Amino acid sequence: MIRVLGIETSCDETAASVVALEGDAAPKILSNVVLSQIEEHAAFGGVVPEIAARAHVEALDGIVEAALADSGVPLSGIDAIAATAGPGLVGGLIVGLMTAKAIAAAAGKPLIAVNHLEGHALTARLTDGLEFPYLLLLVSGGHTQILAVRGVGDYQRWATTIDDALGEAFDKTAKMLGLPYPGGPNVEKAAMSGDASRFAFPRPMKGSAQPDFSFSGLKTAVRQAATAIEPLSDQDVADICASFQAAVADALADRVSRALARFTETFPGTKKPALVVAGGVAANRTIKATLERLCTEAGFTFVAPPLKLCTDNAAMIAWAGIERLREGMAQENGFDFVPRSRWPLDSVSTPMVGSGRRGAKA
Repeated sequence: MIRVLGIETSCDETAASVVALEGDAAPKILSNVVLSQIEEHAAFGGVVPEIAARAHVEALDGIVEAALADSGVPLSGIDAIAATAGPGLVGGLIVGLMTAKAIAAAAGKPLIAVNHLEGHALTARLTDGLEFPYLLLLVSGGHTQILAVRGVGDYQRWATTIDDALGEAFDKTAKMLGLPYPGGPNVEKAAMSGDASRFAFPRPMKGSAQPDFSFSGLKTAVRQAATAIEPLSDQDVADICASFQAAVADALADRVSRALARFTETFPGTKKPALVVAGGVAANRTIKATLERLCTEAGFTFVAPPLKLCTDNAAMIAWAGIERLREGMAQENGFDFVPRSRWPLDSVSTPMVGSGRRGAKA
């Protein structure tokens, strides 16, 4: 039996979880406590880093205590502590990693510094027992990437965004249209009563040989369309949201279809090829239906973990810790690990346009 306590504080969720694995049995999530900070940030239309860090400081001790209590496992029964060490907002990362270091040192437990993106990448193995290799589409507020997941610690980044992450584009679109934060669910809700053909928004990168994503131009087109017809009626907002959502779905379909074909060529012996979708944007029904259709046409299995495990959570961090423990890859220098605001999952990939002197975005 392996039991790992996971801690996640990379953005605006304070989370702790205990996950257990025994032999060849399916892993069990013994507890998964997540405290959202949506109310703290709603007035600003987005996450304010300092507010997020302070909220983590106030809440984390209680969240860890709750996770241990819910799991029924005392700290003495935990085999290791896993904590998100990057990428993310550095203030929140410091809070989570330092708390994990203190707990691990006091309890005499190993500390595993986990890449937040690896947590997302391995979640499908926690929920669906998926075998390597598989394709991962990560679409969230901070990340838009396509990765080939070949094994624990073995990832190839095939595509990423050269400007805004998709979730960020949803949030900024919502803010421009006067919709509440978080933007994704509210844009989708408004789009349900909208006409997706009213506005001919661009499909960024569609048809491009470059595999990456871009959403900055689409966001600009939305702003220009909204400005041209101000003041906006409720129907105007709905039509813009529906047209924006349709453009996003088309752009994703083009990018992902190329990745599916590349996966088939790269891993021809894969018996059951699968596309895993993670991140909060994966909850969008239009996007999900588009990806399911693509997978059916290409002969891929579509895997979308439950939403509570697609968005930021500590169960995925604890599971990544277990995966590393099983492979003998737990970091020996966990107590010396420094939080990283940028930490690409595949460090050998070519930096994207606009990555700057500090290196590629995560």
